[in-house]
Amino acid sequence: MSHIPVLLQPILEYLSPADRVIDGTLGAGGHTRALLDAGIAEVLSLDIDSMALEIARANLQAYAGRVHIVHASYWDMVEQAHRLGWSQVDGILLDVGVSSMQLDHPERGFAFMQDGPLDMRFNPDAGILSAADLVNTSEEDDLANIFYKYGEEPQGRKLARGILASRPYETTRQLAGVIEKITPRRKGDKIHPATRVFQALRIAVNDELGGLERVLPQAINLLKPGGRLAVISFHSLEDRIVKQAFKLASTDCICPPNVPVCVCGHKASVQLLTRKPIIADEIEIAHNPRSRSAKLRVVEKLAV
Repeated sequence: MSHIPVLLQPILEYLSPADRVIDGTLGAGGHTRALLDAGIAEVLSLDIDSMALEIARANLQAYAGRVHIVHASYWDMVEQAHRLGWSQVDGILLDVGVSSMQLDHPERGFAFMQDGPLDMRFNPDAGILSAADLVNTSEEDDLANIFYKYGEEPQGRKLARGILASRPYETTRQLAGVIEKITPRRKGDKIHPATRVFQALRIAVNDELGGLERVLPQAINLLKPGGRLAVISFHSLEDRIVKQAFKLASTDCICPPNVPVCVCGHKASVQLLTRKPIIADEIEIAHNPRSRSAKLRVVEKLAV
């Protein structure tokens, strides 16, 4: 299945024209290619997934000299921009979460519809624990907290206890099968019982939410006045982080309500361009079902 970039038209409307843009999550290169076609002079494109980079390099060969493809996380965008001599940029795009390209390869271990090793690492060479490591070594309390915090799984405790009783795990189907026995799929359920657990494990393995929280202030600081930061998220946990970070950055005083005079000295660094998130229309959803859950929020850097 080919990767189709989501919410492409509003992304182009908000980020082009411009001289220098960072695509923090390159993937197969769809957004980067569209930005270059729209007239962006140069794009710095980052990804920690070596498989994605290999595909993107092939897809973007025609743009040599205008695209800078780097094997790095968007967490490192400031360092990578400075290596190019970019002290500030006109625009930044983040398309956070797992990509359809990763889900489509069972050997990556992100999905359970086809069997594969229980891995889930965006960058298998990074020396971090895999999902199998996490499931096979964690205490019950730790697993339950992961399932509840990152998967919003109401039966996290029951699942953690049952999963520990059947350790060890090596494959995605093995874990999904045990989960289905612990919490059987009921008639009318729209999602598989393992869906939230797999989401939670993936987020925990890759520290997705922590990375997103850390990078948003850095990205705002990297923008030049009038520059724009656009973030696409795919579930409520990510969108909540983006919404709160943008609200904080767009607010002057952040003192508690009971403080009569501002003492914090906080000044807004951005203005909100999207009061509510932009979502895909029916035409895009029909063409690309993955876009159904996508939400886009955009801010513009103020001149301080």
